[in-house]
Amino acid sequence: MIVCFDIGGTAIKGGFAFSGEDVRPLPRRPTPLHDYDAFVGELRGVIEQADATPDCVAISIAGVLDPDTGVATIANIPCLHGRPLVADLEADLGLPVIVANDADCFAMAEAHNGAGRGHAIVFGAILGTGVGGGLVIDGKLINRGGFAGEWGHGPVAATLAGSPPVELPRFQCGCGLKGCIDAVGGARGMERLHTHLSGAALTSEEIVQAWESGDVDATRTIDVLIDLLASPLALVVNVTGATIVPVGGGLSNSLSLLREIDAAVRARILRRFDRPLVVQATCRPEPGLVGAALLGLEFSASQQH
Repeated sequence: MIVCFDIGGTAIKGGFAFSGEDVRPLPRRPTPLHDYDAFVGELRGVIEQADATPDCVAISIAGVLDPDTGVATIANIPCLHGRPLVADLEADLGLPVIVANDADCFAMAEAHNGAGRGHAIVFGAILGTGVGGGLVIDGKLINRGGFAGEWGHGPVAATLAGSPPVELPRFQCGCGLKGCIDAVGGARGMERLHTHLSGAALTSEEIVQAWESGDVDATRTIDVLIDLLASPLALVVNVTGATIVPVGGGLSNSLSLLREIDAAVRARILRRFDRPLVVQATCRPEPGLVGAALLGLEFSASQQH
C-alpha cells in the first residue's frame, strides 16, 4: 500500500492506493502555502490514517524538480519553492517519497486507466489555466523532473494565425520567455487573445459559450486559438509517435472545441488516422491522484525485486 497525494495551491487531495484500480481518496485538506512545517503536518495527518506502514509516499504537484540538484520550482506553494523537496520530505516523513509533475501524473493516469489504455505511446495534454503535457511510452513515464512533455513552453507560437491570418504579438509568458504556447493556448491565453482581437474582456467559459452560439468575435478568437495550438501539437505527435492524445484541464470540457482541435491536428501530421486522435480524458475522478498512485506502486514493485 502507498499513500498518494495530488497537491495544488488550494487543496491537498490524499488517498491510499492498493493497485492502479484501487485508489481510495480521502477528504481534501487546505494547502498551507507559507508554512512548511504545517504543510508536512497535513501530509502526516493523512499518513497516520493508514492501517499499516506505507511503502512510500507519491505526490503529484504543479511544479518541476531540477534533475541534477532536486531543487523544486513550485511557484504557487511558496513554502516548497527552492527546496530540495524529495530529500526534505523523506527526512521529515521517514518514508521514501516520489514527487512528479501534475501533468505527468495526468498522462500516467490516462495511459493506464483512461483514454490511452491499449496505446503504446500516449501524450497527455493539459489545456487548463495554461498548457502542459506528459509522455508515457509502454506504460512508463518519460520524465526528468517534470520537464519532458512541456509543449506549452518555448518561444514557438505563431505570430500570424487564423483564417484569414491576423498578426499577433509575442505575448509574455509566466516562465520568463515571450511567444510560448502557454501564453496564448490555455484559458488565460484564450482570454488574452480575445481581448487583443475584439477588445472585450470575457472569461474562457464565456468565450466558448459565445462561440458555440455563433458569436462572430468569439468565432474569430477560437479560429486563431485552434491555429496556434494545432501546429505545435502536430509536431509533438510527429516527434513522439503518439497514437492518442487525451486532453485534460478546463478547456477539455468543450467537446466541440476538442473536435475542432483534433481535426486541425490530424490535418497537419504525417501519419493519417481515420479516428479521433485528440480526445477528452476519461480517467475520473482524480487523475492526478491516480497518476501519483501508479508511480508510487511502480516504485514499490521495483523495491521488491
